[in-house]
Amino acid sequence: MTRPLLAVVLAGVLLGSTTTARAQVGNAPTAPTTLALDQALQYALDHYPTIRAALEQVNAANANLSVARSASLPRFDSVWQTNRATANNIFGQLLPQSVIPSISGPVLPSPSSQSVWGSAVGGLLSWEPADFGLRNATVREADAGVARALADAGLTRLAVQQAVGVAFLGVVSAQQALAAAEADVQRRQVLARTAHTLADNQLRPGAEASRADAELAAARTRAIQGRQGVSVAQATLDRMLGAASGPVTVNTARLLDGAVPPAPPATAPAAPHPLVRSEQAAVDLARARETVLAKTDRPRLYLQTSISARGSGATPDGLFDGGADGLGFERANWAAGVQVVFPNPFDFASLRARRAAAGALTRAEAARYDEAILTVTSQQRSAAAVVDATLAIAANTPIQLEAAKQSEAQARARYDAGLAGLIEVAEAQNLLASAEYQDAAARIDVWRALLANAVAQGSLASFIDLLRAPGVQ
Repeated sequence: MTRPLLAVVLAGVLLGSTTTARAQVGNAPTAPTTLALDQALQYALDHYPTIRAALEQVNAANANLSVARSASLPRFDSVWQTNRATANNIFGQLLPQSVIPSISGPVLPSPSSQSVWGSAVGGLLSWEPADFGLRNATVREADAGVARALADAGLTRLAVQQAVGVAFLGVVSAQQALAAAEADVQRRQVLARTAHTLADNQLRPGAEASRADAELAAARTRAIQGRQGVSVAQATLDRMLGAASGPVTVNTARLLDGAVPPAPPATAPAAPHPLVRSEQAAVDLARARETVLAKTDRPRLYLQTSISARGSGATPDGLFDGGADGLGFERANWAAGVQVVFPNPFDFASLRARRAAAGALTRAEAARYDEAILTVTSQQRSAAAVVDATLAIAANTPIQLEAAKQSEAQARARYDAGLAGLIEVAEAQNLLASAEYQDAAARIDVWRALLANAVAQGSLASFIDLLRAPGVQ
């Protein structure tokens, strides 16, 4: 089934139900208190419940494959029974049914309510040396199920890693927004004190002091919103990691302190994307099921051999032995032969409809495979464009930040000298606060873009190598 990666993440990973959250907290091991991004990705890969469930699906598919392969083994059925029953037989036939017990032997001269012991033991060995391809088709179907489970597990691993990476970078971004907001509050406090001092000494109109208070209050509101954003982002990351012992501290050294990472080389992916592999496996599984249906209307050939023994306390002349007669086995038989079982000819219409349905499902899976190709190709192109744009922005924000700092310093100097009003300083501080956040966010956006690009390529190996590269530290 085609599932765009965002839908996979939302549906299969970011399940926010209370039940799931409680299950993660109760079953997952305690996460480390401090994690770098590469460590968080590996921790989620090792412990996230969705991945464990996907691996168990693989185990179940392998078990089903073993069951299909075991169908080539002979079958041996055995039975033993002892009963106490009457022996009144009657001439005639019964239609096949499962209610009236069968009875063997001649019809007695007169009915009797007397009962006798009876016993039986036997075994039937049956082997199907040829099934005209049905068994092999069933094995191929089970093998295709294993391939589908493995492909889905790979897609789940990628989706979980993407979700954890997005949550981790969300915490870092929220922290940078809070830092910029708090720095802005400090500047506004200094400006407000200066404005009140000048207004109190009648060197500036009181309206400027009021405007400074309003700017300070707005900055404090933004700081409160920033703290809220950090708390929400932290809660999301903790849930993704299943942290039961408390918040996980993010290690941002490799994300903020080093140089901006380079753009990834434009190389073709080494292997198909997990989404494409999953859809291809779905197509193969649907075709295998079609093959099984195509071979179900063929005869079945069995080699059979049987050995049995019976005992009865009744005799053909109508006399009944007493005591324990009938508990022993008085007569033994064996048989060997070949049995050919032909399919029910009246199943033709039903089988034809089932084949038509299977063919339609195969064509639907093929269409979803084509859609997956389009989805992955579009994501790869979009991700490459986003990487180029974020790298360009990250190169430009330091220039913007330095200019904003100079503008704020000059506006403040003009205000202190009485050459500018408070509104000019407030606008310069707004510009500086925005530039500070954009400069910090630009680096995080680069990592976000690199993560999205790695997901679009189908593997986070290159992204993790970049996180661990010496030049990034």
